[in-house]
Amino acid sequence: MNTTIKKDLFRFVGNDCNKLFVQMRFIFFTAGFRYTYFYRKAQNAKFIVSRCFWKFMTRQCMLRTGIQIPIDTKIDEGLRIVHFGHIVINPETIIGKNFNINQGCLIGNAKGKHEGVPTIGNNVFMSANSIIIGNVHIGNDVLIAPGAFINFDVPDNSIVIGNPGKIIQRESSPTEKYIVYAI
Repeated sequence: MNTTIKKDLFRFVGNDCNKLFVQMRFIFFTAGFRYTYFYRKAQNAKFIVSRCFWKFMTRQCMLRTGIQIPIDTKIDEGLRIVHFGHIVINPETIIGKNFNINQGCLIGNAKGKHEGVPTIGNNVFMSANSIIIGNVHIGNDVLIAPGAFINFDVPDNSIVIGNPGKIIQRESSPTEKYIVYAI
């Protein structure tokens, strides 16, 4: 298991990520981590045959779980898919370290005033059914509440709630209790 995948698993179980039994258990029985595992393998494959195999495995996992994260998407280490189902991320999105995402989330592009795709910082927690759309920048240590709709820039140490989204600025990180086993 390569270091990026181990760091992703660390986000789930902490130091137990080095145990073979734990690795196997999460690959076979935790859908969010299984998708992450296939996604990272497809990204890191050096030969065309192995790349095609891991792309196929990622596609099969996508069909079973409803997670659509193309392998072109740039996600730094520490990805944690907490609950699987109907997660869609645009392939041009750039995401930082320690990113948590829940079921029903969308990170997509937009046309018009906010044309483009989002850039997301480190230590961001995206709660269920939240949406980030357009050429926006989400800062570090941002907590996105369930059902929030974001089509605007969000500063560091913020909470975004509601539709349309409203920013609640904090002096300290609102995600420190939500980002477990940070890298």
